[in-house]
Amino acid sequence: MTFIDDHREAFGVEPICRTLQVAPSTYYAVKKRGPSARARRDQVMMPILLALWVANRKLYGAHKLWKAARRAGHGIGRDQLARLMRRLGIRGVTRRRRMRTTRPDPAAPRPADLGDRDFTAEAPNRL
Repeated sequence: MTFIDDHREAFGVEPICRTLQVAPSTYYAVKKRGPSARARRDQVMMPILLALWVANRKLYGAHKLWKAARRAGHGIGRDQLARLMRRLGIRGVTRRRRMRTTRPDPAAPRPADLGDRDFTAEAPNRL
């Protein structure tokens, strides 16, 4: 619907809806209808979660932040909290080091590209 809002002055609502194969009545119904209950709840919870995350020195991940939110009296699901954290662009600190088991040698010989990166074949086993 935002695409239609952005381009309605240039093309009009009905031609855009016809091209997108959406009924104009659907567009107007969405515009008339307010945000969903989930969207309203998200708008309430996002500043709360951000404040909790900052209060905990920006260390907490989804699980610990979920527990902190529950302790603070906010009933929120862990998966919902993780979704909102992704939407806010926040994440917990990882204390583990990534284990790097191999280091590639740039001078090592590589196998030849016999297919010239062309993966189309006329039949099975016929590259």
